[in-house]
Amino acid sequence: MRTRSKLVVSVLALVVVAVAVKGFLPKSAAGKSTGPVGIPVHVVAVKQQDVPRYISGIGTVLSLHSVVVRTQIDGVLTQLLVKEGQWVKAGDLMAQIDDRAIRASLDQAKAQLGQSQAQLHVAEVDLKRYKVLSVDDGVSKQTLDQQQALYDQLKATVLGNQASIAAAQVQLSYTQIRSPVAGRVGIRTVDAGNFLRVSDAQGLFSVTQIDPIAVEFSLPQNLLPTLQQLLNGPTPALVNAYLSDHEQTGTLLAQGQLRLIDNQVSATTGTLRAKAEFANGGQTLWPGQLVTVKVQTTVDKDALVVPPQVVQRGLEQYFVYRVNGDAVESVPVKVLYQDSELNIIQGVAPADIQAGTVLIRDGQSRLKPGAKIEVLSDEPPPVTTVQVQP
Repeated sequence: MRTRSKLVVSVLALVVVAVAVKGFLPKSAAGKSTGPVGIPVHVVAVKQQDVPRYISGIGTVLSLHSVVVRTQIDGVLTQLLVKEGQWVKAGDLMAQIDDRAIRASLDQAKAQLGQSQAQLHVAEVDLKRYKVLSVDDGVSKQTLDQQQALYDQLKATVLGNQASIAAAQVQLSYTQIRSPVAGRVGIRTVDAGNFLRVSDAQGLFSVTQIDPIAVEFSLPQNLLPTLQQLLNGPTPALVNAYLSDHEQTGTLLAQGQLRLIDNQVSATTGTLRAKAEFANGGQTLWPGQLVTVKVQTTVDKDALVVPPQVVQRGLEQYFVYRVNGDAVESVPVKVLYQDSELNIIQGVAPADIQAGTVLIRDGQSRLKPGAKIEVLSDEPPPVTTVQVQP
């Protein structure tokens, strides 16, 4: 009896364990069997939009007018009337040089002119009198000729005095140093009280025009026909200047227009220099700054656009994986344009790729035509917050 009781207990224990194990097994393991698992992928829909095309290069910001202000006469700098970094207009008085000696020379030249004019007046009156007397032989021919020569000499002296006055006035104007252009004053190199010479290597300071401003850049010589077409077009070509070499992450500093290309290609580098002009009221561009320049060459209207990683390169042509139900199929495509952000594609058969067509964005290395897929969501998983009990 005791042996039979132990056998019954053992059978009941096995039944309990079997039921417990079955409860912990997943439904697929405990019940029906599953089919093949799809390859996890992300997908993207083809977009249709206008896409501008660009050519890019590295450029240097240049002022349209940058002038080193120098003295044109020797003298003591008595006043500096502008501060470093100040904005000035063309013609603004910036500095004053001691003008006392030049003013004295000007006054002396004016006095000499007055004296010469008085002498000329007397000589002119005598000449007229002698001409009247010479008709009746009241004065000799020699005397008349001498008076004519004296008159001509004094007339030349008056002209010389007038020229001396004009020269002195020019020298006097040089004592007032005025800004030749509108712009920003740079760091000064001398202070008031110094003696300036025309032969000094350094100027007083520079004045640099900031707005508008230019960017000079170089492009490969094979782009010459494109640049010529842009310059001869009905509207100026759009040029963007960025702080870095990446259009999306780089800071757009300014938008301008293509103005000119150089008259020759560099034989050393095989590149062609070009220049664009920018409105710079916000002073985002600064002379000497390095920027990335993107020149818009054309705009593709209603282009079919996908991220670059969607397009795969086969042995003979490009292709994409198109979603067909829970599987994929390979579709050959043409790549019409590509950059770091997008590709413009077209199906070899135009009906193969249209706006809204769903394509595989990643995971292509595990795929082949007809492969089953599992589309993953791009949404980030929810974040579980844990409340800390006080």
